[in-house]
Amino acid sequence: MPVNYEIKSQLAKLLATEDLVVEHKNIDTAQFNVHTRVLTLPMWEKASNQVYDMLVGHEVGHALYTPDEDPPRDVPHQFINVTEDARIEKLMKRKYAGLSKTFFRGYQELNDEDFFELGEQDVNSMNLADKANLYFKIGNFLDIDFNYQERQIIDTISAAETFDDAIDAARLLYDFCKEKQKQETQAISPPSPARDSISGESEDSEGSNESEDGADTERDDQTENSDHGDTDTLELDDPGVSTDDLLQSKIKDLVSDNPNRENIYLEVPKVNLDTVIISNKEIHEHIDLAYADHANQELCVSDSEYKKFKKSAQKEVNYLVKEFECRKAADSYARANTSRTGVLDTSKLHTYKYNEDLFKKVTTLSDGKNHGLVFVLDWSGSMSHVMKDTIKQLYNLIWFCKKVSIPFEVYAFTNEWNSCEWDDDGKRIIVDHYEVKENLLSIDPAFGMMNFLSSKTKDIESQMINIWRLVDSLWGMYPYVMRTPKKMGLSGTPLNEALVTLHQILPQFQRENNVQKFSALS
Repeated sequence: MPVNYEIKSQLAKLLATEDLVVEHKNIDTAQFNVHTRVLTLPMWEKASNQVYDMLVGHEVGHALYTPDEDPPRDVPHQFINVTEDARIEKLMKRKYAGLSKTFFRGYQELNDEDFFELGEQDVNSMNLADKANLYFKIGNFLDIDFNYQERQIIDTISAAETFDDAIDAARLLYDFCKEKQKQETQAISPPSPARDSISGESEDSEGSNESEDGADTERDDQTENSDHGDTDTLELDDPGVSTDDLLQSKIKDLVSDNPNRENIYLEVPKVNLDTVIISNKEIHEHIDLAYADHANQELCVSDSEYKKFKKSAQKEVNYLVKEFECRKAADSYARANTSRTGVLDTSKLHTYKYNEDLFKKVTTLSDGKNHGLVFVLDWSGSMSHVMKDTIKQLYNLIWFCKKVSIPFEVYAFTNEWNSCEWDDDGKRIIVDHYEVKENLLSIDPAFGMMNFLSSKTKDIESQMINIWRLVDSLWGMYPYVMRTPKKMGLSGTPLNEALVTLHQILPQFQRENNVQKFSALS
């Protein structure tokens, strides 16, 4: 079953109780940037859902509880891995009780697949670091023995609550393994040669008294040198944690081996709305100028059809208004709270023998929510055969908004308006809508949002007629030949750019109109 990375991203965010930026990439190990709050997870395509969830929970544990600081140099990183993994998994299980089952089943699956390649190997013959690593990961499925001294170290690892505690436990574990290795090395090393054989003394030599001092001095020198030589010649290697190396290697094997499959993560740029939005005023001045010298016959026919449609639409608009008012009244009733006060209602005192409700009541009506609508019109060539019907639906909603006093804005996205700008030298003028940086979504310089209609406009009727005329003038939409104003013909479909821009348009609309609840319709 293929992995749904979006679901795994949501899982990571929920576990972290933070809106982290979660990225899935073809990398070997997980990474977390504590400054940008970006959690990068490998694409573990070969892992089952159970193991994937366990790995996500483990990495989120590091994101939550492992601080951004360099570990001490006197303890190998492998030993810190053992103690810190045990600590963060304990804290994650404590934070989310249900996660214990996920870790149990995940490690059970790894054990069944012999993930640590134990085979017939005697676990108890390993060094304490490996035994501890196995104990805290798959210890439920192995019989691991610890002597008294080892048990004390295991208990210290289990009790670690802070990162410093984990470091101290790792240092204790490392020192124990190093001392154990030293003892084992000394036990199998050959004995040192006898010092008498190198003293150069002769039992029968004359003048022994004279040479005695020299021999003593020679012994002293030999003894001093041997004190340094015992440790220098051994050159013990640091003990390692083979199970940690194996675990990291096997987890890397779970990553997708398809080099062509790679997720690319980009950020949404902050666009300059002044260059993106073509204002309502500029739009209608442009249309008025285009139709100023146009034949009256075509305009009269178009305007007549508009008035005819407006009259026929009133019944539907009134129905929308009625439904809206009914819902508002029901909502107001639901928000009404009635409470008794400590003040007697003197108009009811005479009913005291049979009425217990003698105190005044206060009805509190919570404030309702202000509504607003933003309409986004697809001004692309594929809309040509349905544009008239779309405009009719749009106008019904606009007349509804006007009657119930709901603020609205109507935008049409296009890449035609800005594509026709040329300077005096005949070169195309490129509009920079945003500051170009690495890892940002690209915004077409020709992209624009035409603000066709707005509730702020006083002469909304004439503007609606202008847009009606514009739709009639579009290719294949009208029996008469009407000229489409320059820069306003149907274009491509810059939908992505429109969605990016709405990230700024909607909050601005909400602020300007003091709207609590708003919707964007397209």
